[in-house]
Amino acid sequence: MLLRKDINTIVIAGAGLMGSSMAQIFAQYGYKVILFDIFEEAIEKGKDLIAINQKASIEEGNITEEQSKQIINNISFSTQVGCFSNADYVIEAIVEKLSVKKKFWEEVSAIAPEDSVLTTNTSGLSITKIAESVKNPERFAGMHWVNPPHIVPLVEVISGDKTVQEAVEIARDLAISIHKKPVIVKKDVNGFILNRLQYAVLREALYIAENGIADLEDVDNVMKYGLGMRYACIGPFETVDLGGLDTFYNVGSYLFADLSNQKEVPDLLKKRYEEKAYGTKTGKGFYDYSNGRGEKVIEKRDKDFIKIAKCLYSDL
Repeated sequence: MLLRKDINTIVIAGAGLMGSSMAQIFAQYGYKVILFDIFEEAIEKGKDLIAINQKASIEEGNITEEQSKQIINNISFSTQVGCFSNADYVIEAIVEKLSVKKKFWEEVSAIAPEDSVLTTNTSGLSITKIAESVKNPERFAGMHWVNPPHIVPLVEVISGDKTVQEAVEIARDLAISIHKKPVIVKKDVNGFILNRLQYAVLREALYIAENGIADLEDVDNVMKYGLGMRYACIGPFETVDLGGLDTFYNVGSYLFADLSNQKEVPDLLKKRYEEKAYGTKTGKGFYDYSNGRGEKVIEKRDKDFIKIAKCLYSDL
């Protein structure tokens, strides 16, 4: 198997929001990237997404125009599956369906060099189940990036039942080489770390809103101006240490029993899903994103994330 220092060419499958964003990060740090998609329209959309992200990075002063040109030069595009034969490292970022991913890996793992490392950017599907379709599954691992991946530092590296430690270490070291902050998920559980924490918070947020305890805006504001600010600097265990384990134990003795433990998708989320109110992508979700507001919200989010990331990166 290759060492991290031997990895030069990275092939990313899926030219959508995640794949396009990953491509420019690797290209920024000198890797040769091939961005693959089966649809030519997706490739063109990926090029547009990269151009938008590059423009924002230049405006924020993160890169110069000359550096941006070099980044673009390091990225090539392909709709031919044969491009995987040139891969030192593969990241799959296609649709989040187990059957689709398994079909993809059955084909691609037979094409990619046997010493290449293979990873999937699934948000929570079982690495072990996907690996059932992978040739030489010991080289296969999860590599979960967080949207938008060209800004957010975190990368979760997940070991499947057959993943060897060497593959995990290569994925971790590769993430470090592009100035990401990788964490190792030692057991292949649904949702890994990030989404288990995220959905625990979401369940309670939905419970609070459904039961009239607070409006959606105020729940969001509690996260943005309270917990979110805290957790951008310190984690939950550090928070307890700094606040006092005795205090958290005493509050937990009555509060844990009162928290939502609902096992089904809450009605507040289910209703909007059934109405196809998917958020910024459809112009309506919990909030209204019509008349171009969605684009402005995404632009503001990215600019705010960049500011936070600069603070976090100063400690990395």
